[in-house]
Amino acid sequence: MGVPATVSLITLGVADVAASTRFYEQLGFERSAASVPGEVSFFRTAGGILAVWGATSLADDAGVPGAPAPAYRGVSLAINVSSAAEVDESLSHAASCGARITRPARAVEWGGYNGYFADPDGHLWEVAHNPFWPLDGSGLPRLP
Repeated sequence: MGVPATVSLITLGVADVAASTRFYEQLGFERSAASVPGEVSFFRTAGGILAVWGATSLADDAGVPGAPAPAYRGVSLAINVSSAAEVDESLSHAASCGARITRPARAVEWGGYNGYFADPDGHLWEVAHNPFWPLDGSGLPRLP
């Protein structure tokens, strides 16, 4: 048996769980009642679950206690949307919630349109419109 190709939960290590919870709620993410205020917050998405948890607790749980969070982690999360205009609207909304725009939206060489923002802890989010990956009824891209 292999490892199932399912992303069920993404946990972001954060400096301030309450502040990050407010940020993601302002973006429009729905917090679950399974959250523990000030300790861990879980958010429903169209795909897997997103969680924010204290960075120290996450590092300890992963067996890498005391690991520093580098400015660039080599990872980005992505939100695909149905149009270039929606990319612009999403980035503008993220900025109004306190996100830092790391790269404004633009047309890209592969034929799509995207931009990036960083949450308060520097986690990168890409907002993209890919005309080659249609979105299903849940808003998830479908690979050809």
